Amino acid sequence: MKQWFCLSILFSVTFFLLNSCNPMPKNFLVESLEDKQSRMAWWEEARFGMFIHWGLYSIPAGEWKGETNHAEWIRTTAQIPLEVYDGFVKDFNPVDYDPEAWVKMAKAAGMKYIVITTKHHDGFCLFDSEYTKFDVMSTPYGKDLLKPLADACHREGIKICWYHSIMDWHHPDYLPRRDWEKNRSVEGADFDIYLQYMKNQLKELVTTYGDIGVLWFDGEWEGTWNNEYGKDLYNYVRNLRPEIIINNRMDVGRSGMEGLTRSGEYAGDFGTPEQEIPATGLPGVYWETCMTMNDHWGFNKNEYNWKSTKDLIRKLADIASKGGNFLLNVGPKADGTFPEESIIRLKQIGDWMKVNGEAIYGTSASPFKNLDWGRCTLKETSEGSVLYLHVFDWPDSGKLAVPGIYNQPERSYMLADSEKRPLDIFRNEDALVITLPEIRTDSINPVVVLEIIGMPDISNPPVIEVKHHIFIDSLQVNLVTDRENVEIRYTLDGSMPVVTSELFVNPITVINTTVLSARCFREGSPVSDSVSTRFNLVDPMHPVTINDLTPGIWARYFEGDWDSLPGFKGLTPASEFKVDNFDLTRKLNDDYFGFSFEGFISIDQEGIYRFYTDSDDGSCLYINDRLVVDNDGLHGMQLQGGLVPLTTGFYSIRVDFFEKSGGDDLKVSYEGKGIEKQPIPGQLLFTIK
Repeated sequence: MKQWFCLSILFSVTFFLLNSCNPMPKNFLVESLEDKQSRMAWWEEARFGMFIHWGLYSIPAGEWKGETNHAEWIRTTAQIPLEVYDGFVKDFNPVDYDPEAWVKMAKAAGMKYIVITTKHHDGFCLFDSEYTKFDVMSTPYGKDLLKPLADACHREGIKICWYHSIMDWHHPDYLPRRDWEKNRSVEGADFDIYLQYMKNQLKELVTTYGDIGVLWFDGEWEGTWNNEYGKDLYNYVRNLRPEIIINNRMDVGRSGMEGLTRSGEYAGDFGTPEQEIPATGLPGVYWETCMTMNDHWGFNKNEYNWKSTKDLIRKLADIASKGGNFLLNVGPKADGTFPEESIIRLKQIGDWMKVNGEAIYGTSASPFKNLDWGRCTLKETSEGSVLYLHVFDWPDSGKLAVPGIYNQPERSYMLADSEKRPLDIFRNEDALVITLPEIRTDSINPVVVLEIIGMPDISNPPVIEVKHHIFIDSLQVNLVTDRENVEIRYTLDGSMPVVTSELFVNPITVINTTVLSARCFREGSPVSDSVSTRFNLVDPMHPVTINDLTPGIWARYFEGDWDSLPGFKGLTPASEFKVDNFDLTRKLNDDYFGFSFEGFISIDQEGIYRFYTDSDDGSCLYINDRLVVDNDGLHGMQLQGGLVPLTTGFYSIRVDFFEKSGGDDLKVSYEGKGIEKQPIPGQLLFTIK
């Protein structure tokens, strides 16, 4: 008995010690709003960061066999065999790499964090990893590139962050292979082995280099990756470093290049719009636009299409005004230096930020839905609120009208004015009007500070609720506002509504081409700016007369390398066949192919129809040879739609699609009178017998 008791005590103590050293993994997918806000606080304050794409692909610098439009994807876009691409390792020797200079350039530009590619899709690692020889240690340079960069960031107060690709074109156990890699067998490949390899490297990255701000994943769109992997990876990394921030690309919920996570149980802390800025603000959503200064992420020596400094600064203000962050890319050269064009723009942006950074850092989204002359960012203080008015279009009158604002002003001045000399302010109906200085000292984005009493009390124009702006017979239009104790008055001739204009009570029936204008009033005075929309009376498209139809549509399959849709009608298809719907399953390759689907669609009710294509890469949809949906170009899954007025009958329909490389998918849908958005049913599609 005594022996059993002693053994049980020993077992209990051992169990306790083991569990103290190896606690059960925590489920970080369940997190309180307060905890997430605390974790995201520095990132929201920062607003501006530097993206860096650097690797072996900087050696060919975008050029291969006379073609000059490649960059970080060159291994697959130029179809370079693995053994050839591996040869770049012996040429990678960035002797001019100066991480201190990189960090100081980012800091001088006003950037608060740096995200660098630890490993891009090609699988090459910029760090010293014990799990692969395909890393910087195998190059003539032979030193970890990330350690001195992380150290420099820590010294300069810049957050260092890691980009890491889920996709890996080099690892023998990553699947799928590129479709053109005919000599790389998948026999014996085990994706689970690759998953463990990736986790091993992530542990190196988040535990070896000190404080890491963000882990920025990419390459999640191939079919081998799924939601369960994403959630597991999120928890794995957060258990290693609980305070780290992780983007949404480690899961599969991203909706194309717009970068926001679709509804559902997906992991990830912020959305990642790529090369675009959401049209409207996204309350309650963390997001960050990543964008190039030119047309490529990696270095391309033949690149000449650079965005202007003016454009980049205004994009920064636009993003901040919508509550987002701006991650601006630099693609270093193989020798470790930044392109001169990037250096110039970073310096010029920094000059603007030194004066106006207060209008970017720590700001929140604009309380205004639209400002004709520019953008607004906001800060709330203990005394009231500060509106930073980014004036893109300086008014010729010298009077800047801030519409729909109830608050009383305290003072206004130019942010660039170190003496904060007050600008005159007066009220004109719903607007506060600021008298601007006679001399405009900033031609890009001068910022006017408007300090107001209390929280922003803004009355935005009414919202005109309608599905579309064209109609065949008549159209019902509704007007709504989120303000209480106001009335909406409107006109149908485009004129500015006044207190005696028609009062909105019930939905408005429009029967002719009309310009509707609406405005909010309270106690006989306007309290918002006006909003206007034109509605056009149109004739429906005529159906075609066709006989001997049979279910299905005709598909023509093509192979080729395109950056946009070619004229398929002038090309010879590799094969032709009938299908039930717009279906890519009979493709012969995963990349470099196209389809042209042609047939007829049956419409059984007159009305306005909206057709959509959601595709990766480009697609276009035609009704009776009229372009209705233009979704052309190289991109990830991207949704585009277009309107067309139709009556009952049959219409010819054609959908052209091409795929260059990466993911490939095509979805074709429609909506109309009494029809919610849905895939076009196969029973509505026909072809000639």
